[in-house]
Amino acid sequence: MDRINVRGVVIASLAGLLFGFDTAVVSGVTSALRLVYHLDDAGLGLAVSIALWGTCLGALAMGRLGDRLGGRDALRVVGAMYVLASLGCALAPDMGVFVVCRFIVGLAIGGSSVLAPVYIAEIAPARTRGLLVGLFQFNIVFGILVAYLSNWLVGLFLGGGDAWRWKLGLAAAPAFVFFVLLFTIGQSARWLAARGRLDEAEVVLRAQGVADPAAMLAEFRRSDAGQEKLSWLKHRTPILLAMGLALFNQFTGINAILYYLNDIFAAAGFSAVSSDMQAVAVGAANLLATFVGMALIDRFGRRYLLVGGAIGMAAALAGVTAIMADNAGQGLLLPLLILFILCFAASQGAVIWVYISEIFPTPVRASGQSLGAATHWVVNAVISALFPIIAAHTKALPFAVFAVATLAQAFIVGRFYPETKGVELEDMGKRLS
Repeated sequence: MDRINVRGVVIASLAGLLFGFDTAVVSGVTSALRLVYHLDDAGLGLAVSIALWGTCLGALAMGRLGDRLGGRDALRVVGAMYVLASLGCALAPDMGVFVVCRFIVGLAIGGSSVLAPVYIAEIAPARTRGLLVGLFQFNIVFGILVAYLSNWLVGLFLGGGDAWRWKLGLAAAPAFVFFVLLFTIGQSARWLAARGRLDEAEVVLRAQGVADPAAMLAEFRRSDAGQEKLSWLKHRTPILLAMGLALFNQFTGINAILYYLNDIFAAAGFSAVSSDMQAVAVGAANLLATFVGMALIDRFGRRYLLVGGAIGMAAALAGVTAIMADNAGQGLLLPLLILFILCFAASQGAVIWVYISEIFPTPVRASGQSLGAATHWVVNAVISALFPIIAAHTKALPFAVFAVATLAQAFIVGRFYPETKGVELEDMGKRLS
């Protein structure tokens, strides 16, 4: 497939923007939630974290939906969930309704992490697949920054008791646009062929400029033969690769560090660090490095980015460990965390959704992506829950564990993970073996 389906790629990648926006927007309403719903620490923790558990379930469930309905139609379901749940959170009359709606937001985020990368991978040419699937990750980072900006502007111009409702409700606007735009794109030719809808698949391939659609359809059928159901026996290698990469992603400590950034600075002895400035510094570093990762992923390949990024992250985490252990050198803490973010975003952040989306056969690609995403979110939830407990007893230990795990990642990925740069999805089985 030589012609890039720009419309399909851009529209599907907008699921990442909603992913990032709805993940970050709640950071601007926690104080209001505590006051309006009379929450104690446990209640606030539930209100914020419930979306994460919804994300775990959404990642598990949406893969099957994607295999059954196709990526485009399953994304329509996700888009409708974003719209309704965002409005529900904004209008929630009590804590119970708010928690239910945030859980549905989590389901949609989990679905986005599965469906959008798969859809983009299936319609993208092999030579630029890393860059195009990487647009999803870029939009996640961009969505986080938009949420921070939106929260600031709402607070500036719509201050008052209901400002928090506007912050949450504004998420419905881009979600509605996303939902409508999904009706302007088609299904993936690979998915249509896997479902026996060959005439429709041929029309899509001709529109993409494929010179010999019949030959490509024959290649689709050859690679998909006997792959109708995800199983350990048939798909052991991609399952291990996907779950391993998801585990490595979270054992860098990325989400624990982002979730508890203020606490990390406080533990290092800082009396006050502006949360807005932290968000700008970390967000800008994340966005810059995501650009770098997208530019390099199809030039140097997935494995080189993962190994190089892991070495850089391990070095940064080792420095943070030393600061926390010795309670000295606090002036280096922010530069080290920025270095960590830069290395993560240019490697793991740019690669994870690309790699997992391209290593499974078409009939089970969404289910395989679902397995990798669910592993990612479950481990995220566990590490995020344990981090403050362990850090309360020993500030350095969590970072030491992250550093060792990340260094191990560099060795394991370099030794066992095959490079997938430029490989057609139909030839991926041969490369993995």
